[in-house]
Amino acid sequence: MNFLKRLENEILIADGAMGTLLYSYGKDSCIEQLNLSHSEQIMDIHKAYLDAGAQIIQTNTYAANYLKLSRYGLEDSVKEINSKAVQLAKQAVQSKAYIVGSMGGNRGINPQAISIEEIKRSFREQLYCLLLEGVDGILLETYYDLEELETVLAIARKETDIPIIAQVSMQEVGILQDHTTIGEALNRLESLGADVVGLNCRFGPHHMLMALEQIAIPSKAYLSAYPNAGLPAYTDGVFHYDGDPDYFRKSAQSFREQGVRLLGGCCGTTPEHIRAFALELKDTEPVQEKALKIKEEKIVISTPTIEREYLPLQNIVKERPSVIVELDPPKKLDTTKYFRGVQALKEKGIDAITMADNSLASPRISNSALGHLVKQQTGVRPLIHITCRDRNVIGLQSHLMGLHTLGLHDLLAITGDPARVGDFPGASSVYDVSSFELIQMIKQFNEGLSFSGKDLGQKTSFSVAAAFNPNVRQLDKAVQRLEKKITYGADYFITQPVYSEEKIISIYEETKHLDTPIYIGLMPLTSSKNAEFLHHEVPGIKIADSIRNSMAAYKDDPIKASQEGINITKALIDTAAELFNGIYLITPFLRYEMTVELSEYANQTSERLRRKHRV
Repeated sequence: MNFLKRLENEILIADGAMGTLLYSYGKDSCIEQLNLSHSEQIMDIHKAYLDAGAQIIQTNTYAANYLKLSRYGLEDSVKEINSKAVQLAKQAVQSKAYIVGSMGGNRGINPQAISIEEIKRSFREQLYCLLLEGVDGILLETYYDLEELETVLAIARKETDIPIIAQVSMQEVGILQDHTTIGEALNRLESLGADVVGLNCRFGPHHMLMALEQIAIPSKAYLSAYPNAGLPAYTDGVFHYDGDPDYFRKSAQSFREQGVRLLGGCCGTTPEHIRAFALELKDTEPVQEKALKIKEEKIVISTPTIEREYLPLQNIVKERPSVIVELDPPKKLDTTKYFRGVQALKEKGIDAITMADNSLASPRISNSALGHLVKQQTGVRPLIHITCRDRNVIGLQSHLMGLHTLGLHDLLAITGDPARVGDFPGASSVYDVSSFELIQMIKQFNEGLSFSGKDLGQKTSFSVAAAFNPNVRQLDKAVQRLEKKITYGADYFITQPVYSEEKIISIYEETKHLDTPIYIGLMPLTSSKNAEFLHHEVPGIKIADSIRNSMAAYKDDPIKASQEGINITKALIDTAAELFNGIYLITPFLRYEMTVELSEYANQTSERLRRKHRV
């Protein structure tokens, strides 16, 4: 019986990542060539997924086509690599699972870089190799370009009657790179003969489920989902995923409720993630119908005034309590709502608005342009984030010259989320320098010297903040990294969001020997889903079970959930204000009314503590 027959009445579990798993083992060459050089290791991974409960195993052939293998000089090994991959999978599973031939997309953010004719030739060659070895199905996965997927799907459907799984990867939640909605894309794939249609890669369970809520259950095909294990982190030149398998277990029923009948994993997932899916959905039946959730349109909405000079933030926060607020530049061009938020926060007496540099690797209005307007029109101090991701050494220095020329002197130097987590996963992450070297570069500008030591003609007067992630198992190691940033020139620190009073106390105990000020990062939760997403899918953020449970109590009441998020943050402010002068509030989803209330509360708390200590 082929697996389509079983999908009529069952939910089947597929395997998870191969490439990122091998990468985590230290393999960073051509993953598909390992079929020939490390056969046992490939078989062991297949067996591990089989033991975890996977009923469908994919061959290690995602990039085993002429176009991608030619990058490694292996273009003449297409047949050998694909044939060996199927043989290894068969040896590993011993007919205990179905084997599908994995064929990945070639086009990225510049579809025209590869012609359709090149794609057709390369695809046919790989397809014939997989069919000759007798796979049970074909898995077309990680296609960002719908034209490419439709083209190869038509070829595959013409050449074989075996089941075909066709999966797209989203640009944004619910939308492909060419702006086609996911619902329309899956309908088109179904009409071209795909037996299973769905989503894989790019997003973790949280956002993938948001997209699935807008998709009807297909009338002929079955629905699939292969989420990533959250977002990858980039530490010391290495990408890694920290997704929690238990989070996958908790999301399994939600995937079922959205009509998914084939559930597997993509980047960062391991046999333990697949085991979690398999155990949770064991003996459960698929749903036959569901209600669609209509996507709500977000409102996006300019204003003027004054300019003034300030003390460096590190001096302010040493002398008195200080509140700064992150309000990220919009993704769209209308700035009306943004400036309303700036004005409202200004009225609460905050010391600076911090502006991320294309956070989560998604393009936004330039923070330097917006920062200049904020300072010019409202008189509020802008704190500009600079990442190592988007600019090479030349671009970084040009950017610093521009910021100095605009009179923007407060900077936060950070590594930046890798491009693969953002809207353009095929884009390059530059990383010519690390955050340490970026701090050093900025401080060298303050001496009137470029990074190469050339005279700039003037000295800049940048104040440099650095990021501090205390949400790690070994806080002392994180503090050592912080101390290293001080030696490179960091003037003060801003932490990742903290969600535990105990963690705030630990940070104080581990850093009280330092003279360098720290702003404690706090971000109000907006819902239970928001809490779970941040905890499980965003690197550098961990939320205490008690807080997640508090948010879960209001999961069906968005207004009370939002207020609970504010109340939780107020309790954290109470603890932080006792130990630190700096409070750093992060505005979620441009919901500035939350950070306006919290800014007022933080200032009132600081004043109350001052009066108390005088007495």
